[in-house]
Amino acid sequence: MNTALPVVETFHSIQGEGKHAGRSAFFIRLAGCKVGCPWCDTKISWDESLFPKKSIKEIASQAKEAIVNGAAFIVITGGEPLHHNLDSLFQEIRKISKYTFNKEIPLHIETSGVNKITGNPNWITLSPKRHSIPTKEILERCDEIKVVIHQQEDILFAEEMAQKAIDLQAGINNKSLSLQPMLFLQPGWDSKQGMELAIAHVKSNSHWKLSIQAHKWLGIQ
Repeated sequence: MNTALPVVETFHSIQGEGKHAGRSAFFIRLAGCKVGCPWCDTKISWDESLFPKKSIKEIASQAKEAIVNGAAFIVITGGEPLHHNLDSLFQEIRKISKYTFNKEIPLHIETSGVNKITGNPNWITLSPKRHSIPTKEILERCDEIKVVIHQQEDILFAEEMAQKAIDLQAGINNKSLSLQPMLFLQPGWDSKQGMELAIAHVKSNSHWKLSIQAHKWLGIQ
């Protein structure tokens, strides 16, 4: 297991996307990504060799400070966080939070779903990409699906991924539709066509919600 991880940045802010939008969160952005989305707004994070590794204990200590200051949960993002084994990091954060606060702080990951799940996260946000299909494991376990929309093909892909996840999870949960993942369409930033397509689809399909990157509109990190 890893004793250190390449960290681009850590910061305490407001979650701007998905179900937990508007809540206080501590973000840990890990370096390294081979998925390579052309619209990515954190391309600087792709090359992990550009960022020094921080010890697991140092990262967990920063998470502890954020919890003291009001963070409701921890978000591991990237880059692609699951390019790394997260077992050690999650174990250390859970140990510190349980010892200090007598509770386990929820640990979230934001992932494209191309790698094996590690760390046993409490919440999985799957942001699947048309050019890099997520694994069956992530489709079975994701809590929400968030698809970035630029063109009509993205809408079709979103519906395909949603149906696969719903079918897989319904099978695991004995056909219980109440446990299916939450579904979000997120317009590509500065994409007029993406905004129009996402809004139109959400208006006419009640199982989808709109995610609007509220942190960017607010001008915060």
